[in-house]
Amino acid sequence: MPQPDERPQSGTELADALKQLRKAANLSGERLAARCAMSQSKISRIERGRILPTVVDVERLLKALEVPDEIERELVALARRANVQHTSWRTAAEMGLWRQQDELKALAQSSTIVRQFLPAIPSGLLQTEEYARQVLEPTVPGDVSWNAQRAVRARMESQEVLGDTSRRFIFLMPEHAIRWNRVDREVMAAQCAHMANMSERPNLDIAVIPQSAKVRAAPLNVFVIYDERLVSAELFSGKVVLRDPRDIAYHLNLFEFFYSHALTGDNATAFLRSVSDDFMRERG
Repeated sequence: MPQPDERPQSGTELADALKQLRKAANLSGERLAARCAMSQSKISRIERGRILPTVVDVERLLKALEVPDEIERELVALARRANVQHTSWRTAAEMGLWRQQDELKALAQSSTIVRQFLPAIPSGLLQTEEYARQVLEPTVPGDVSWNAQRAVRARMESQEVLGDTSRRFIFLMPEHAIRWNRVDREVMAAQCAHMANMSERPNLDIAVIPQSAKVRAAPLNVFVIYDERLVSAELFSGKVVLRDPRDIAYHLNLFEFFYSHALTGDNATAFLRSVSDDFMRERG
């Protein structure tokens, strides 16, 4: 997964274009900063490619530079492309899936609040070792292969971030995500009991949307929101990283909408224990 400030090729083009437009307008970085109420150091970092500007940043810069409408539309579109990046699972596997676990841990460590919407299965941060071992084994024809043993080890190590009580983690799942018979019944029972125990930690909020709840929206895909910096969305083909503030705001609204239908706190903990008991009774 890309890090928050990592820049795709479209970001390089954008930085170069903004720098050339400033020079063409015969403006120094200081004068441009004054015009758009942005620090000169930030403008310098944008032009040197040290940070990727948001779409809002680009709009402010272009307005201050008074560029023609056609150029503004082109560069705003470029900014939107730069703020979206797709990484295929095949690429992740070639790099080593365990590396992705390290990157996820680093993202969580650099965030104050991590919100995860999980319509498929529980988060890797909440998985038991046996559950992780079984779900990381390729099962569908065409699935990419990776070093599952190393990926499991990295996933277990990534869970260390949950011990930092200065950070808050919110895990939101529909009931079918915790009941999906992905692994053996005993492993499912242990996984649900583990999540019930984890939900009692002060910095963890595990919320479950019960099947009985009427929800007027479909849970289409997994997404994770890191503070208000970026969104990572999972697809069958890979992951998409979104940095546009409007995309982030929309996903925050989505998260709050689904969360409003969920069991939380002691109710969620009791529900998870009841599901664990159900799986234990089904073992035979």
